[in-house]
Amino acid sequence: METRVSTVPSLNALQHDALVELFNIGVGQAACALSEIVGDEVTMAVPTIRFLDRAAAAAVMGSEMRVCGVRQHYEGGLRTEAIVMFAEDKSLDIVRLMVGDAVPFDELTAMEQEAMGEIGNIVLNSCVGTLANLFERELRGSLPVVQIASSAAILGAAAAGDAEDGNPIVLMLHIDLALEAHRIHGFIAFVLDMQALGELCALVDAWLARLHPGS
Repeated sequence: METRVSTVPSLNALQHDALVELFNIGVGQAACALSEIVGDEVTMAVPTIRFLDRAAAAAVMGSEMRVCGVRQHYEGGLRTEAIVMFAEDKSLDIVRLMVGDAVPFDELTAMEQEAMGEIGNIVLNSCVGTLANLFERELRGSLPVVQIASSAAILGAAAAGDAEDGNPIVLMLHIDLALEAHRIHGFIAFVLDMQALGELCALVDAWLARLHPGS
């Protein structure tokens, strides 16, 4: 299936590289928090970011792929819906690695959503908290909501508000998570309307200006 890229204001190379750096700082903090939970080293990185429409973002993962998604809404200096997503089978692997092999499979299944909600909350709040601190803006998050469905369903969950939001854009982050002998690929999606997208670009420019005054 061909991935369609939405018509969105283009980020220049400096803005793009700045966002990759910012999110790598955020997922690095998430990895440290997860390392404390499992008692072993966890590494995370953001190799790529892309701006897509909802359908194209879902196609990146496979529109019909069963996904475990954890979503939170954020308000304040930037209004966005953030969703961290892993393939359903991989989410169970992550939970088992987090809670250990001693937990029986039937009990593990029962606690999966609660555990994934905690993991998603750590990842999202680390990323958003990093943005808030470096952008010098307050961002307030809702409680995490766990959903298991196709990637198209998860990314389209707020589609009813698209008309109001002006056909929102998805900032899609591909993340690599390495834990023990496992390497798991996932995605973080930030859903932005056009106003929020413009605000994000302005915040990145302001952060770069503080880093390089007079340039």
